[in-house]
Amino acid sequence: MKVTSGGMVSQLLKDTPIPKMFHARQTFPGDRIAPEDIPAVVFEQLGQEPFASLIQPGMSIAVTAGSRGIRNVDIITKAIVDFVKSRGAAPFIVPAMGSHGGATAEGQLEILAGYNITPESMGCPIKSSMEVAELGYSERGRRVAIDKNAYEADGIIVSCRLKPHNAFRGPYESGPCKMMTVGLGKQVGASVVHGDGMDVIAQNIPTMAKVVLEKAKILLAIPCMENAYDETCRIEAILAKDILTREPELLKYAFTNMPKLIVGETDVLIVDEVGKNFSGTGVDPNITGTFSTPYATGGIKVQRTCFLNLSEESHGNALGCGLASAITKKIFDDMDIEKMYPNCITSTVLASARIPCVVANDKEAIQICIRTCNKIEQEKARMVRISNSLHIGEIMLSESYYEDVRAGKYPGVEALDEPMELEFDENGNLMTKI
Repeated sequence: MKVTSGGMVSQLLKDTPIPKMFHARQTFPGDRIAPEDIPAVVFEQLGQEPFASLIQPGMSIAVTAGSRGIRNVDIITKAIVDFVKSRGAAPFIVPAMGSHGGATAEGQLEILAGYNITPESMGCPIKSSMEVAELGYSERGRRVAIDKNAYEADGIIVSCRLKPHNAFRGPYESGPCKMMTVGLGKQVGASVVHGDGMDVIAQNIPTMAKVVLEKAKILLAIPCMENAYDETCRIEAILAKDILTREPELLKYAFTNMPKLIVGETDVLIVDEVGKNFSGTGVDPNITGTFSTPYATGGIKVQRTCFLNLSEESHGNALGCGLASAITKKIFDDMDIEKMYPNCITSTVLASARIPCVVANDKEAIQICIRTCNKIEQEKARMVRISNSLHIGEIMLSESYYEDVRAGKYPGVEALDEPMELEFDENGNLMTKI
């Protein structure tokens, strides 16, 4: 695709005004576990009975590690590995990430390495393979399989994050059951879970998880949960027999800790950085409102959204950009189709892999969104700017929000300075920091 600055697109956009913006702080309630305290919390949880006695000397124990950018994931994983060692057992880590990493063993190792999860940092082997063991069929007639290395271990510890999903709603969303069926299921399992469509995935996950719990050696799950600032706030061990009961209860807790863009509505949303380390769809639509299916709703109400950069941790997987109104040439050039398409083929959701309007730089991405908004005064466009969808404590808002913020219309939002012009370099890239 030929995308250049100075052509007709640039001429049409060059006079589009960009409103002044000011820095703002959003304040949310929430507990927090300091990173240095996480190992002690993990040991406290796993050291309780009957958890501790499940791990016996000489046992081989598979510990799952997923593809999401979970805060402190390396510390949590290492603490679990260390606890297993303290019991005299032999731990190893299994990448449990469905079709991510281009649906290859090497790609999944690369993702884990990006989170500082390596054999050297964890002090144990990582066994990465796309080979699966067949477990049978769910009550809905769906094939169930899990990672062969995990299946052959003496026990499996399901480590994951528990949170609302970005494309569907149900009692079981992103958590232990999804990790057992989609993550451990590798490309095969992920394809089966998603194969009936996002309107049925909420049925497939628990019914397939029942088979995993019956046929595989799941010892326990130890999900972590995060507060509105993307900080670890809770870690809880759950016996295998209690997962199906406890997970829906913890999902309700996770919903209460979800952050949000407090202003509620805007004309243009600017996202500085997107990627799989932030969400399966590049940004968390529970924040941005950019859902890939009609089976989940929420987030800010917005007319146009632009994405400016793709994270290095995403390794070229720009899935989710199809939900933006516009992206920059930087993102387009960083896209790796071999990393993106296996994921959307497996999920059967193609919307997030589509190519939106591609423009030369950050300035034009913002301008094309303003220029194409309906029923607004461009000089007074309401705009919200975020670093990414995981970190929204510090944001920027356009001048139209300023007096309302100062007057206290949005409880929890504080203006940190006065509206000012955004600064761009000679190439049209945004220089003003959040």
